[in-house]
Amino acid sequence: MFERFDLRKRARAAGLHLLISVAVAALAAGLVFGLWYPGAYRLMSGGRELFLLVTSVDVVLGPLLTFAVFNLKKGWPHLRRDLAVIGALQLAALAYGLHTVYIARPVALMFEVDRFRVVIAADVHEPELPEAPPGLRTLPLDGPRTLSLFMPEGEERTDALFKAIGGLDLGQRPRYWRPYDDAARAQVLAKARPVKILLEHYPQRLAEFSARLGEARLVPERAKFLPVTARGDWVAVLDERGDVAAFIAADGFF
Repeated sequence: MFERFDLRKRARAAGLHLLISVAVAALAAGLVFGLWYPGAYRLMSGGRELFLLVTSVDVVLGPLLTFAVFNLKKGWPHLRRDLAVIGALQLAALAYGLHTVYIARPVALMFEVDRFRVVIAADVHEPELPEAPPGLRTLPLDGPRTLSLFMPEGEERTDALFKAIGGLDLGQRPRYWRPYDDAARAQVLAKARPVKILLEHYPQRLAEFSARLGEARLVPERAKFLPVTARGDWVAVLDERGDVAAFIAADGFF
């Protein structure tokens, strides 16, 4: 079928469409990785894979459709309509994909007893947001907050336990969110272990870990770590104050 038409013009139109699609994807990447999934969170929350899945289909499909329909013999009114439909479909697909990435974004790095947990927006029990402390009643758009938990007592603890068994953990319930203050830092440091133990457990990765600590300006003898429950195996490395200074891809549950 294509022999009857000018393949060079088709390829040129598809190539131009590809450049535009790549530029739009690059702008979307700036939003996604600059705000929603900063730093290591693009790996810890699966944002990189999800974004690549969404944009790769969008970037490839649009130019292919342009290559298939581009034919000057149709006349510009007909051709413009075809291209407008393709563009609208592509933008709709991108918008839907970005919405999926948006609701899967990390909104909290939650300290839970003896570990940190990455909480994503889709898992937050939003009806309880008005019950959160002031300043925590909206989900952030610029990366996750580091938070701690209030542990309920008595009947409330029993009720929370049953809800957790049903799949609604405390970290997903804003009514139990608390700021990551000095008291929380003290609890974190009490539960954390020296980074020296991590280095001894992974002797084959000593150079890699040392380089990462150096990038974060951490002294191995003073730094501590806690495991992180996230996508894949991660540990959070803490400075002397108990603030999270770096993440390392390693299993900290040992």
